[in-house]
Amino acid sequence: MMYPFNVSSHLYIKIPLSRPNLVKYIFRINSNLLVNNFNNNIVKEVRMENLIFKDLELSREVQKAIAEMGFEEATPIQSQSIPHILEGSDVIGQAQTGTGKTCAFGIPAIEMINPQEESIQALVLCPTRELAMQISDELKNVSKYKRGIRILPIYGGQSIDRQLAALKKRPQIIIGTPGRIMDHMRRHTLKLSSLKMIILDEADEMLNMGFREDIDTILDKVPEERQTILFSATMPREILDLASKYQNKAVLIKAVHKQLTVANIEQFYLEVRESAKLDVLSRIIDAKNIKLSLVFCNTKKRVDELASSLQSIGYSAEALHGDMRQAQRDKVMSKFRKGTIDILIATDVAARGIDVDDIEAVFNYDIPNDEEYYVHRIGRTGRAGRTGKAFTFVSGRELYKLKEIQRYTKSTITFMKPPSLTDVEENRIHIILDNLKTVLTEGNLTKYVGYIEKMLEDNGFDHTQDRYITTLDVAAAFLKMTLRQNGSKEKELDADDDEFGDTGAESGMVRFFINIGSSSKIQPRHIVESIASSTTLPGKLIGAINIFDKFTFVEVPREYASEVFSSMKNYKIKGKKINIEKANRK
Repeated sequence: MMYPFNVSSHLYIKIPLSRPNLVKYIFRINSNLLVNNFNNNIVKEVRMENLIFKDLELSREVQKAIAEMGFEEATPIQSQSIPHILEGSDVIGQAQTGTGKTCAFGIPAIEMINPQEESIQALVLCPTRELAMQISDELKNVSKYKRGIRILPIYGGQSIDRQLAALKKRPQIIIGTPGRIMDHMRRHTLKLSSLKMIILDEADEMLNMGFREDIDTILDKVPEERQTILFSATMPREILDLASKYQNKAVLIKAVHKQLTVANIEQFYLEVRESAKLDVLSRIIDAKNIKLSLVFCNTKKRVDELASSLQSIGYSAEALHGDMRQAQRDKVMSKFRKGTIDILIATDVAARGIDVDDIEAVFNYDIPNDEEYYVHRIGRTGRAGRTGKAFTFVSGRELYKLKEIQRYTKSTITFMKPPSLTDVEENRIHIILDNLKTVLTEGNLTKYVGYIEKMLEDNGFDHTQDRYITTLDVAAAFLKMTLRQNGSKEKELDADDDEFGDTGAESGMVRFFINIGSSSKIQPRHIVESIASSTTLPGKLIGAINIFDKFTFVEVPREYASEVFSSMKNYKIKGKKINIEKANRK
């Protein structure tokens, strides 16, 4: 008996059943296709770059959904699998969690479904209810703009009556665990006579859980004229036996992660809610005095929005993504290489051509969709023997994705807290004092000493007064003045005055209510620009901004609260007179 595998569009190899381990030598993909001719011991290598989704022959509706999901470049398993599945070939893919395998089979499955046909056309078998729900959610996102496509997850532990009611709505795609699928088949409530495609996801895990008999029963009862897709993290003999028994000239695809080569990079993660990301980003840049940084977002729209927000609060930042003309991209990259802009915000694809040795830090403003993207991103820093830093913002369920990244990279990503306002100010003081040391070293201060002496005399600051003004007092006054000019105005409030005490916001912050919201087309930058232009509060120190339909909450540092409150009374935003109030304590 032979294992049939069509390892390329032109080469067909048969492997003896007695030597199943030879499969692992057939070929390796990580943008590479390696075919081993065993008889002549010749290795033929065909390189294939990852594809861009817009270059795939996908419908406008799916392209739009993929873009909204933040996907621009297909992962290796997607680049290899999608074209073959769309052609109707059987596929056996070796891919681990985090490689994008759900979309590798989900995108072509959605494209191949006939929404006019109210019958089950695709069945996905997976080992657990959690995975069934996850796959269902992702496929629903992919099919968001495809009218008439209905997707239903079926698994144990859920009410059978609810599932029966959902089946009556005639879904075309079923995602389920083998046991519950078998249950419905026995009840004759799951009709698979029109099935065109069956997908086994995490097949090795299903076999480990004892589902082999159920899988055989299901596959024996579905139409013979069907497409069979199999994904597995490992390739034991049992998987190869499944492939031999149920697949026809399957295309074998193996996605192997690239090795992490970023030993000079310190990696950190911060738990940051969405509304606080801009504030945390600016604080890290200021507190750590980062001169040149690269910030990654998952979508082009997100890149534009972040670039605009950073510019509005005084940072030298530019966007870089695929919708920009080549001349624009070249101009931005030239500025970044020369250091005339400090922050470059980019998508993964747009960042391909970035080759700048002195990038001090990389920020994952959005956690990447694939672990390899993480490696590519942070590898932009720590070059030419330098030490780099990488900061990843995560929240909620994204922590699980971060754990997958850690496991894959075999590196430590250390938790850190966002810098406080005090950290930011202390860094500014250190910078000013370093500059002061340089000026003192240069000397030639006689003329300026004369100005200080004259100022003290003209204003009555002489030795006859009760308070003696020392040179230290003068230096401290200059430091305070410089800090104000650099966006860190010190403003003391009466310690006993609780009018603007913490209002349930982040410690040290005061929360205000403003009676204008998204219905007036208000965006965070409008709030930031309004406060920064009417007060001495630097926009980069403004905290979380939560915009609702008719109103907005904004957090500001406690020491600026009185000034913001008085300056913003009767202020107009986008031509509308606003009212600002201290928010109630939570």
